[in-house]
Amino acid sequence: MIAVIQRVSSASVTIEGKVKGEIKTGFMVLLGITHADLPEDIEWLGKKIVGLRVFNDEEGKMNLDLKTVNGDILLISQFTLHASTKKGNRPSFIEAAKPDIAIPMYEKMIEFLGAELGKPIQTGEFGADMKVSLLNDGPVTIVIDSKNRI
Repeated sequence: MIAVIQRVSSASVTIEGKVKGEIKTGFMVLLGITHADLPEDIEWLGKKIVGLRVFNDEEGKMNLDLKTVNGDILLISQFTLHASTKKGNRPSFIEAAKPDIAIPMYEKMIEFLGAELGKPIQTGEFGADMKVSLLNDGPVTIVIDSKNRI
C-alpha cells in the first residue's frame, strides 16, 4: 500500500462538476492499493499518516501532527501509484489491486483514519474521473510504502 501525503492549506476533489470532498489545513493523501496488501497495512499506514509530525510549531520546526493542528484528511484512491514502467513507455498496472479487493481496503482505510483522527474523512469516489485541486503547503510531500515497514 502506497500513500503520497501532501501537507495542504486546502484541497478538494470534484466529480462531474460537483465538489465531493474538501478540506482546509491537513493532508491530501493519494492511496494506492496492491493485490498483496493486508489489513495490517491499513493499520500501520493509517497510524503513520495521522501521526506524521510535519506541521510547524511556534518555532517554525516541523514538529506537530495532524490532531494537534486540528487538520483534516482528503483521501483519494490512486491505482496508478502501482504503475510499472520497466518495459516500454506504456505503464503496466498489474500490481494494482482489482476493485473487488481495492474497494473494501479503501473503505477500511477511510474508517480507520476517521477513528484515529476522531472526525470524518473527506474522500473522492473509487474509480471515478476526479479533478483534484490542492494548495501544497511548504511544499511538503512524503511517500510511504507499507512494504518498507520491516
